[in-house]
Amino acid sequence: MFAQLAIAIDLDAPTRLQAAQMVVAQITAARMPGAVVVIGDATHVFYRQAFGQRMTTPSPEPMTLNTEFDLASLTKVIATTTAIMQLAEARRIDLDAPVARYWPAFASGGKAAVTVRQLLAHTSGLRPGLPARPLSGERKGVLSAIAAQPLLDEPGARVIYSDLNFVVLGELVERITHLSLDAYCRTHIFAPLGMRDTLFVPDAGRVPRSAPTLANKAGLLRGRVHDPLAQWMQGVSGNAGLFSTADDLSRFAQMLLNDGRAGTAQILRPASIAALAAASSPFTSVPWRGLGWELSAPLVPNHDRLPPIGVIGHTGYTGTGLWIDLVTRQFIVILTNRVYPDDRGDARPLRAQLLALLASHGAPASAMQIGQALPSAMPALLAAKRLPTSTGPVQTGIDVLEAQQFAPLAGKRVGLITNRSGFDAAGRRTIDVLAHAPAVRLVSLFSPEHGLDSDVDERVGDTRDTATGLVVHSLYGAKQRFPAGSLQGLDALIFDIQDAGVRFFTYETTLGYALEAAAANNIPLFVLDRPDPLGAQRFGGPMLDSQRESFTGYFPAPLQPGMTVGELASLFNRYKHLGADLRVVPMQGYRRDMTFTDTGLGWVPLSPNLRTLAQLDLYPDVGLLEGANVSVGRGTPHPFEWLGAPWIDATRLAGALNALQAGAHFEPIDFVPSESTWQGQLCHGVSIVRDQSADRRPVASLGLSLLVNLHALYPTQFNLVATRGSIGSTSVWQAIRDGAAPQAAQALDAAAMAHFARLRQESLHY
Repeated sequence: MFAQLAIAIDLDAPTRLQAAQMVVAQITAARMPGAVVVIGDATHVFYRQAFGQRMTTPSPEPMTLNTEFDLASLTKVIATTTAIMQLAEARRIDLDAPVARYWPAFASGGKAAVTVRQLLAHTSGLRPGLPARPLSGERKGVLSAIAAQPLLDEPGARVIYSDLNFVVLGELVERITHLSLDAYCRTHIFAPLGMRDTLFVPDAGRVPRSAPTLANKAGLLRGRVHDPLAQWMQGVSGNAGLFSTADDLSRFAQMLLNDGRAGTAQILRPASIAALAAASSPFTSVPWRGLGWELSAPLVPNHDRLPPIGVIGHTGYTGTGLWIDLVTRQFIVILTNRVYPDDRGDARPLRAQLLALLASHGAPASAMQIGQALPSAMPALLAAKRLPTSTGPVQTGIDVLEAQQFAPLAGKRVGLITNRSGFDAAGRRTIDVLAHAPAVRLVSLFSPEHGLDSDVDERVGDTRDTATGLVVHSLYGAKQRFPAGSLQGLDALIFDIQDAGVRFFTYETTLGYALEAAAANNIPLFVLDRPDPLGAQRFGGPMLDSQRESFTGYFPAPLQPGMTVGELASLFNRYKHLGADLRVVPMQGYRRDMTFTDTGLGWVPLSPNLRTLAQLDLYPDVGLLEGANVSVGRGTPHPFEWLGAPWIDATRLAGALNALQAGAHFEPIDFVPSESTWQGQLCHGVSIVRDQSADRRPVASLGLSLLVNLHALYPTQFNLVATRGSIGSTSVWQAIRDGAAPQAAQALDAAAMAHFARLRQESLHY
């Protein structure tokens, strides 16, 4: 059913050692007493290890591979979801039927329209749990209380993760089959799979090897469910109560990776597995949810910037987790009893680190590959380019051009330099707007670094735009300039790209090369203006030395020029004496003091690692360290918000940076980048949150503080020399090398900054 991709994992000896170090570090940090980790694929297990202790008092017990874990909410997917899908296959339950068809009392409280599918996807509108323990009885009282519950929201409106959804689903299994949930699952799921250690309510023989979940004055909670709702249900509930081992969960994962088969037994049909992996919740919810399972991107290096489709996973409150990658055909089981002894542990760092380590050993995947590997509905979903619409006071250059009915381009054959950031107020791509503009003929397309969709973090060749059929000439392939003959026959060239407002972001250089190409071909360059997203009112930071221009520095400018793309074009054209026929189509309603949020314009990621405005805000500062031997968070969910390296003492660095009061707060953090610097290796460092109330002048003070402190704390490990290019100013770099304070280092550029200020002033349009 699921086609395999050429994405392989090689868990070699160094990687095995790295995985072990991650687990041991988390145990040493007292985030959990012990853990069991199993990694494998559809046919093999190639990592299987127990760590630490499952109990420390009154007498220590080592963690073992056959330890029974309270799976907590993993019960929802291993037992309940699987049972419901089997019943749906047998047509004993209709996923789109109202729940009240099978349990009439459930209709009370306005729940008559809630469907079985909505329970599975957590979109029923039910509250997360019961507000208090029912007074009347145990199991019967819980069910009566749930039936009486009103909804918090309309069914299907949003995701509200709810234990009540799965208590109801467990009750449906019992009502339809006339078997208890544990008896049904034992007969139809666990026994056929050989999951001999998976059961509700462990027997006396299994309790001694169960991982305890609580130790207090009331005694030791061991072999009995931790979840209160499941306790009220006498340990058998659709939301929690299942106990199992890592080996048994591996058998379950391999069944799903083998199209639902285990030997001669067909546990689930391939179509049911496809339904588990398909988004069943609104796309506005984060994360996306399938039927029962949470969805995420495949375990490949670029997984954190792929759509959340490909991996089904789930975690349990007690510290358990299972992830199954239907694209790379791998799985990972991470079982801990992080709640022992006092509910203060945390399994999240270990999960994140091991998943990133696993991802770092595969080849990157594209949305197209994911679509090919997943069910037939996925390609259309992944191909959809949903661009935002604008709601604010600012009209960008393309909006103004539309209002002019494209008069400046009438009768012209044009070429367009653009990417995903080029779109109008209605969310239409500039490509499509010009392709359908009257009296204008769009004949050529050009894309900058990161490609037309702004999602490629490597050299990219020419492609073809599906909607127009036009070839997209890459300006970030073997060469960065316009290919010979690519402008032949054009009457005009158009530039519509949202810049990042930072000197070393290459879109600015592509703008400069466009001016040069237009001048060489004697055609005008129309720049459809867009804002400086960092704010165009202030400028500063280290200056780029003259005669040091490169693809990451087109003009001797400060780190943040504080100019729109139209203003930069005017600056480049005038003071590099390019002689281009430059025609800037200015914005309407724009003021220099506007933040990007103030403009009301829609935001899209400018590159694979500039996905949010918060990341862009930190980019000029943290980007100064990009060339050095530290990870700036590429290959994590938080590029430019995390910084680290294996040799950093996270607590020490965070303390030193917080003492500076540099306009940000720093927290120690451990992470594993799945790409770029220190790929697949455990890094220690800091998370960075900008203090919005702080005086943020001068520009780049935060970035220079990072450089100064890393150089002072780690003079032999930190490669300061590698930052010289991004800093741009030899005098500032030398001052940092020699131990100067950030403000003193910046002051050395005062004369060059004053010169730039005069040039800048003469090029401003707003």
